[in-house]
Amino acid sequence: MSDRLTEAAPAKLNLFLHVVGRRPDGYHLLQTLFRFLDYGDRVQLAVREDGAIRLLAPLPGVPAERDLCYRAARLLQEHAGCRLGADIDLEKRLPIGGGLGGGSSDAATVLMALDRLWRIGLPSAELESLALRLGADVPVFVFGRAAFAEGVGEKLQAVALPPA
Repeated sequence: MSDRLTEAAPAKLNLFLHVVGRRPDGYHLLQTLFRFLDYGDRVQLAVREDGAIRLLAPLPGVPAERDLCYRAARLLQEHAGCRLGADIDLEKRLPIGGGLGGGSSDAATVLMALDRLWRIGLPSAELESLALRLGADVPVFVFGRAAFAEGVGEKLQAVALPPA
């Protein structure tokens, strides 16, 4: 296996969104239908032997410790006790805060790609659990297919949708 990967980080649409309640921690309980688009950001990753996590194209005004790609890499590194690091080069094509899930998709892509690059091999359910710690939309990108979602977005059920 190579020590580099380039992965697509797709956008998503919520085909509908119903807020059905609120948890004590402020998260909204919802029902939604996620659909993925064939357009999005691109993430390039390279393994580092020194354990450092570096963002090669930092987002303007976003400190590394708040960047979702950085946080995803650090979370996986700590969770797995991995001594390897990564250079992360994000080609941002989706607008920040545009409702297309760009940051969430980027974070999920980093989690899954580094799981492979670092040869950790976590089960999908464990990656989805880690993803939820990064944000409510991140698990669906690890899930990787159209889904009906409940809870804060973490209870996912695959849905077959006609081509759009």
